[in-house]
Parts: sequence; C-alpha cells; structure tokens
Amino acid sequence: MPPPLWLMRQAGRYLPEYRKLRQRARNFLDFCYTPELAVEATLQPLRSFQPDAAILFSDILVVPDALGQVVDFREGEGPILEPLRSRRDIEGLKAERVLRHLEPVFTAIHGIREALPPQTALIGFAGAPWTVAIYMVEGRGGTDFSRALGWDREDPEGFAMLIDLLVEATGAYLIEQVRHGAEALQIFDSWAGALDEERFRRLVITPTRKLVASVRTTCPDVPIIGFPRGAGPLYDDYVRETGVDAVSLDSGVDLDFARRTLQSRAVVQGNLDPQILVRGGDEMREAALAILENLGRGPFIFNLGHGVVPETPVENVLQLAATVRAWRP
Repeated sequence: MPPPLWLMRQAGRYLPEYRKLRQRARNFLDFCYTPELAVEATLQPLRSFQPDAAILFSDILVVPDALGQVVDFREGEGPILEPLRSRRDIEGLKAERVLRHLEPVFTAIHGIREALPPQTALIGFAGAPWTVAIYMVEGRGGTDFSRALGWDREDPEGFAMLIDLLVEATGAYLIEQVRHGAEALQIFDSWAGALDEERFRRLVITPTRKLVASVRTTCPDVPIIGFPRGAGPLYDDYVRETGVDAVSLDSGVDLDFARRTLQSRAVVQGNLDPQILVRGGDEMREAALAILENLGRGPFIFNLGHGVVPETPVENVLQLAATVRAWRP
C-alpha cells in the first residue's frame, strides 16, 4: 500500500474555489473566525485530490489575537501585529480569554469532523511558542529576528515569560481542538532554523516538550507531529527530546539521514520541495519517487517540505497525488 498523503497549506490560494470563497470575508481573521467559511476551505482540497487527512483551515496567529494582542492581516503585506516591547506588554496578555475568543475555531472543527468521511483524519494545529513569539515581538514576518533575539539576550527571564505564556495558551488551545474532533495535531515551528544550538534547545526543544506533555495530560493518545523547519542535524535531538510521535521534514533534510536516524524513532513526514511541485512534470515525479523509495517502506506520511505556494498549478497537485497512490513498496 502507498503511504498516507496530505499537504501543508493544501487549502489556499492555488485553488480557484478558495479565491472565490475568500471574497466572502471582510479580512483574513474574519475568514478564520467564520465557521461556515473555515469548514468549506478545509473541505475544498478533499474534493480536488482526496488527501488522506484534512487540516483545519486557520492560522497560527489566532493565538496572539486571542491573548489580546492587536493582529491585522493586510493585503500584500501579510500579518501585522502591534509588537511587544516589554514585560509590561506581556503582562497585558490574558491566557484565560483564549478559549472563549477561539470558540468559532472549535465550532469549525466540529463541523469539519461531521462532514468528513470516517476514513479521513482531521488534523488540528498551532504554532510553536518560539515561532509565534517571533511574530509577537517583531510585529511581522520576514524580519532578521533581531528584536526577539535581542530581547532574549538582554532579558532572558522576560522573554521566557512570553514563551511560558504561549506554552500555556497553546496547550489549552490544542486540547480544545481534540475535544471538538481533531484526531492528530501538528506544531509548526517555522523559524526554528534561526537559532544556534543553545537557543534551539532552550527556545524550541524545551517549550515543545512542555507543550507535548501538557496536551498529553488530557489527550494521551492523540498523535502529535512536530515541524522544526530548518533544524538540520538537530532534528534528531528534537525527536528524541520533545516526545513527538512524528516529525515533519523540510525540503533540506537528507533522505538517508531521515531513514537511518529519524525513522527508527518516529513517523517521518515530507518532504517534497514546494517549488518542485510548482514546476511539475518529470522533475516532480522523479523527486516524489526518490522520497517514496527512501522512506516509503517505514513509518511515513507523504507531504511537502513546507506549504503549497499560491502559484502552484492544480493539475500538478493532482499528478503528485496520482504518483504517490500508484507507488508500491
């Protein structure tokens, strides 16, 4: 049998039906907080290429928004946040308001689960504390991380207050996702690769371990996938020390390293380059088959090394799905 298949950002702007749906919301956060729209966006790729899992349509920045930080999504700019600059700013955030604020997300999860066929898994997700903290301190993505890294250097106890708050809020958020129907969870640490080894252990591994432990106190059997993008050789330490059940690999991870070192410890997921998916054709087919030949005989989920990009032709996604489903170990 071929391995299971789903794609990060499998719902999104590459789908014409998504672009039409997006026009019904006033802004992106409104889209995420309108259960009817979030359900439909989640289901659209299932009609297109029938992946083995649906992933909740939402965004990692709903957590800062729920904590009380000002979050805005601007066309052409992406997310813009009123940046945190001091311990006093952190003290103004309230973990106790998170679940109430995110009730529309839980309503959407319930609706998605009801609409899914029994054989299709529903994946919930959240951003990892370090990656979410980047946005909260820098005020946007695409920076050199200098404000966040500088705060951690000059006031590590103050920065740890923010990380601890995010562990608490994110743990509660993920547990509530499971209560409403999520059957697996993915923790996205998109900026893990920005850190040296000491900070990686302190700001990625330790908070993730606490987050995984928090979820497991209430949901001991839910599978948890970690994605420390850009971790390089530290992927091994991440898997061994965080307690995740599976690890999602970015496109730079060597397949031999993944097979020999990681696959004996956890399910591995990945890791086709999203730009190869854009180009398609024989290049895509050969790259997909190389991943399958290296990893497909062990515990494995086929996915990308990051999310589907907006310029991806839909026909390439369909061809990729056909290639994976035709493969046999």
